[in-house]
Amino acid sequence: MGLSASHGKLALRIALLVVLVVFVQVGVVSEVPVFGVTIELTPLLAAFVGLLCGSMWGALAGFSIGLIVDLAFVQTLGVSSLLFTLIGFWAGRLREARDPQAALTPLAVGVAASAFALIGLSVIEFLLGVEAPVSLLLLRQIVLGVVVNAIVAMPFWVIVRRALRPSLPKDPRRRRSRRAYSTGGLSPLSRA
Repeated sequence: MGLSASHGKLALRIALLVVLVVFVQVGVVSEVPVFGVTIELTPLLAAFVGLLCGSMWGALAGFSIGLIVDLAFVQTLGVSSLLFTLIGFWAGRLREARDPQAALTPLAVGVAASAFALIGLSVIEFLLGVEAPVSLLLLRQIVLGVVVNAIVAMPFWVIVRRALRPSLPKDPRRRRSRRAYSTGGLSPLSRA
């Protein structure tokens, strides 16, 4: 089973978006603290790719994002890849199983992805034996990180959706049928 032209365009757009967002995260966003925490665009990107493209693309994007982040920040290799793969996969499964149409779905998914990434990273690093103090300061950082990411989630959703929309396949479940009631004789209420 090969990639069709539409899948190739989608893969190229996702790859370019992943590289661009990770470079912006590493070079710009990680250097500018907001309320004492940094904005984390990478878990949001993994979640939004999954929400727009499905579980396979979400997991693939999440793994790529995590691998590049671990290499760029010289962290324990694989930790971010594991977390972002799970985030992208479960956001994609939400799209495939429930097909959420609510306007605030990206906000809820972004908050859940940020919380999962921050808590998961803290737990895994603790289990791996990284020397870091565990205190209420860590809890404060996690809560503030989720709040800051919630503020950024909706504008970032618009950017990701606009970047990927031209190459997204048409979803037959979202097509609305038009009824011909306005044409006069086709209305079920009219008498013939």
